[in-house]
Amino acid sequence: MGTFAVTLGVADPQGRRYEEVEVMVDSGATYTVLPASILEGLGVTPHESRGFILADGSRVERGFGETRMRLDGRQAMSPVVFWDEDSMPLLGAVTLEIFGLAVDPVNGRLMPVDAFMLAAV
Repeated sequence: MGTFAVTLGVADPQGRRYEEVEVMVDSGATYTVLPASILEGLGVTPHESRGFILADGSRVERGFGETRMRLDGRQAMSPVVFWDEDSMPLLGAVTLEIFGLAVDPVNGRLMPVDAFMLAAV
């Protein structure tokens, strides 16, 4: 599967001020990951620390919070991970699901998808 980038609007928690960030779409990443300085500059604060397993198998702890985001013409709250300054910003699977989007790897784009709502009959 190829990789591609999209522009993600990241806001302060109240959604008053947005900063546009180019992020790599990574459906293999659970959460959206951004450099801590971007989030802190918008007034976003982590509400806890969580552990993450990296591709090389090592484990790290990072700040974890949530803030308003804008993607594909819509706005929503989404979890976000506070990462290192030299890290590549990533758009993860949870944010994709919140926005109702899926990855079209052939055309390198995001596409709207319906959510599943299963009920017991």
